[in-house]
Amino acid sequence: MQDFLTFKTFISPTMLLLFYYIGAIVMPIFIWFASRWIINKVTMMEESYRVAKQIVWGSMRFKYRVFFISVFIMMFLFMEIIWRMMFEFLIAYMQIREALVLS
Repeated sequence: MQDFLTFKTFISPTMLLLFYYIGAIVMPIFIWFASRWIINKVTMMEESYRVAKQIVWGSMRFKYRVFFISVFIMMFLFMEIIWRMMFEFLIAYMQIREALVLS
């Protein structure tokens, strides 16, 4: 307990895994439902969303719609990969620190 309180023992590797999964799985789902909830609760936001959607999708041809959706999916996957790489780096840092402290 003393090592934990004086920061000689880190809880980071375990917590990093937890935060990774929260950020990679829970946050996108939460943001999706929160945005839908806000759009439905705020009348002005709902009307603006509906009009903007009609204007944008109405003025786009099919191939541009497919391109737009494809770019969105690629950006989402890219953000997920960057999120994963960031946590891999942090976990590797903790393992290097632990190896140096123990040697």
